[in-house]
Amino acid sequence: MKRKHFGFFILLVILSVGLIACNSDSPAVDNETDAAGANNNAGNNTEELGEAGGTINVAYLAQPGTLDPHTTTANATRDPAKLIFETLLALNENFEVTPMLAEDYEVSEDGKTITFELREGIKFHNGDEMTSEDVVASMTKWGETSFAQSNIGEHEWVAVDDHTVELHIEEASFIVLHILAEPGQFAAIMPAGVVESAEATGVSEYIGTGPFALENWRHDQYMHFVKFDDYQSREEPASGNAGAKEVLVDEVYYHFVPDESTRINGLLSGEYDFSHMLPYDGIPQLDADPSINVDIWPFGPQTLVFNKEGMFGDVNLRRAVNHALNKEDVLTAAFTNPEFYEAGPSLFMEDQVDWFTNAGEELYDTNDMDRAQEYLDAAGYDGEEVVILTSRDYPHHYNSAVATQQALENLGMNTKLDVYDWATLLDRRADKDAYDIFYTGFTVMATPHQYTFLDSRTEWPGWTNNPAFDELLDEIKLAQDQEEAKEIYEELQQELWEDLPVINVGKSLRVSAYGDHVKGYTDFMGPNFWNVTVE
Repeated sequence: MKRKHFGFFILLVILSVGLIACNSDSPAVDNETDAAGANNNAGNNTEELGEAGGTINVAYLAQPGTLDPHTTTANATRDPAKLIFETLLALNENFEVTPMLAEDYEVSEDGKTITFELREGIKFHNGDEMTSEDVVASMTKWGETSFAQSNIGEHEWVAVDDHTVELHIEEASFIVLHILAEPGQFAAIMPAGVVESAEATGVSEYIGTGPFALENWRHDQYMHFVKFDDYQSREEPASGNAGAKEVLVDEVYYHFVPDESTRINGLLSGEYDFSHMLPYDGIPQLDADPSINVDIWPFGPQTLVFNKEGMFGDVNLRRAVNHALNKEDVLTAAFTNPEFYEAGPSLFMEDQVDWFTNAGEELYDTNDMDRAQEYLDAAGYDGEEVVILTSRDYPHHYNSAVATQQALENLGMNTKLDVYDWATLLDRRADKDAYDIFYTGFTVMATPHQYTFLDSRTEWPGWTNNPAFDELLDEIKLAQDQEEAKEIYEELQQELWEDLPVINVGKSLRVSAYGDHVKGYTDFMGPNFWNVTVE
């Protein structure tokens, strides 16, 4: 087994609203269910590629509800959808915004108008050429989502001519370019006709400009993608989700394989070329096979979410839980050993220098039962049952819940572990009367605004209600540069640990693996299967 443990590349998001004439030479929601992923081997892969052709068989843990990326932040949608769809802008390996379907873009001096010059000759999978009509229709549809509204606000897309569009926003924003390049719930460009026929649940035809076209979707079995012969790659070197995307294999199959052992055994037997999201206890089995490459990659915060509409609307009760938890115990229960987690108060990885801060560290891992008892008494807790919602479908969430239950029982709280399959948990967590706590994972984001639990204006389970969060998020949008934005974020992270809408117990790393015959594989917020060959 060849282990590849890739660190997080330095975050260099260049998003100043005063940026003008950003040409093509210029360089996120919780992810188990909702949001975008981490980066490991994100840049150019210089290993020697094999011959073109062949098929990649992917063992993937879950089937998506849709392939329309406008409608959800779920990884299960994002990962296969980025084979089909592309965006005006993309993030390179350093998280810099760079053009993709846009040839060029320019931000007006007041920051309220962004003009995009579109690449010409770009074909959709149905053979039609992409024009500004398609872009305006697609972006208008995407702009109606709560994700776009909360991050961009009121805005309008206007077609200037066949290959020029403008985005008009009411208020200049430091983060707007990044939101347009964000891989989670991404702003995919589709044919206008497909958009016009979309229902409330999303589009029914999955037609994009990406390197692969959807050939077939057999529900509960697989999705079959085929090489798009008319794909027009960019010429810049591949980097993250940006740059060249050379289509070197003929087909990609996403097989839905929820059972972890089957994903491992299928990889070892050669049935699958790539297996995603593997269990930590399966690594020794992979270690024994020299033909397997293992990727250990940063995922993001493991979070305990409080239902603020119930008893945990009292901040004293939330603080009691925070002081009662031994974060290392929870992380070890969930992720087995420090090779697979990173303790600390920050929502960001240490290499994300633009945002990483230890603000709030004095409240991170106190493990102080006396202080916990003081807060419990201040809340007037009188033996009420604490319902901990969880699922065995994600063992790390279940094990986190069990460790938390033990800590709360030690504090003298009355708890109940309420266990469901993950789909049912998603339904129940939207019911304000159904539970008090649940665990979920969030992927590492490139700006604070993609963490839905920070924004009181989003109806996300847990129902954060803190105007200070909202004001600080808005201040970051109006920042003049990254230094000012980080100073504001440090204040926001301190407020996070004071108010505790969630408890960030630490950041997890995740495991995927692929055979030695797969050459050129990279991952950037989900696996990339362009620029890849199979022998």
